[in-house]
Amino acid sequence: MTDISLPVARQYWRRADKAWLALAATLALVALIDWPQFWPTVTFSAGALWHTAPFIAFAVLAVAYMKATGAERLLARAFEGRQARMIVLAALLGGLSPFCSCEVIPFIAAMLALGAPLAAVMAFWLASPLMDPAMFLITSGTLGWDFAVAKTVAAIGLGLFGGFVTMAAARSAVFADPLRERPQVGGCCGVSKPFEGRPVWRFWQEGERREAFRSSALDNAVFLLKWLALAYVIEALMLEYVPADAVAAVLGGDGLGTIFLGALVGAPAYLNGYAAVPLVDALLAQGMSDGAAMSFVLAGGVSCIPAAIAVWALVKPRVFAAYLGLALTGAVLAGIAWQMIA
Repeated sequence: MTDISLPVARQYWRRADKAWLALAATLALVALIDWPQFWPTVTFSAGALWHTAPFIAFAVLAVAYMKATGAERLLARAFEGRQARMIVLAALLGGLSPFCSCEVIPFIAAMLALGAPLAAVMAFWLASPLMDPAMFLITSGTLGWDFAVAKTVAAIGLGLFGGFVTMAAARSAVFADPLRERPQVGGCCGVSKPFEGRPVWRFWQEGERREAFRSSALDNAVFLLKWLALAYVIEALMLEYVPADAVAAVLGGDGLGTIFLGALVGAPAYLNGYAAVPLVDALLAQGMSDGAAMSFVLAGGVSCIPAAIAVWALVKPRVFAAYLGLALTGAVLAGIAWQMIA
């Protein structure tokens, strides 16, 4: 008799939500290894979630409204006109729009196929994963309005930096013939086709748009809840177990080395920009410098798995490498600037 348990187990593993599994496994380990710390960890995380709940609710409803009205179609305007104007608009939309890189993969693929300049797309790609209304509210609620505003400005600045560098080097071997032959369209966000035509602001008058609102609100609420819950649990454990002196020694101080190290650590360190906010809060409390915190969130946001998948899906490896290089350089420059201002 053929043993089918292993294939079935693999199917369950592939379908399981890794964030919820990681949260359950982390709490189980705390209960097993250090039971007295289990309840403080749970209460700390629950309190942090409760504090962030108003920001989450507003952000979820705002994004769902934009989705249901079809306002994401306005993104097309960033890729019309003179190239310098395209770069500026793409950076602004990337840094301010409520859509992640994965959600706009089909749209960006179509625009590139129709001849939209890579420089404008690069500006959008660099800015898009770093800030959106939901992330702004969560960042301001945890790290303060000044950090949230500074990160927004840095996100737009990074988009401008990458876009104009790409435009200047458009004729180089790095950016020549940038697209894959068969774009691997896919990603993290459950990509859905946007509504055609002009936005319909009174979306509740159409059943399909009401369903889009409900689906988007539910998906984003669950998405934010699972990642923030995991992040707050990790923050509680970091504050309890990671020596503050060790963090201050490595990532503290005013030197350029700490900012560069923050970017290098941030690039592979986290999977999700929302989850990074509580982690940075914990690191700052333990002595991380302001500049290193900024370089950490910028480099990590651009190179996190969802954002990286969006770029890798459409362009060749050399363009993807340039994307990461621009992100790292821009993160360090923004970290230096924030260190001088903060």
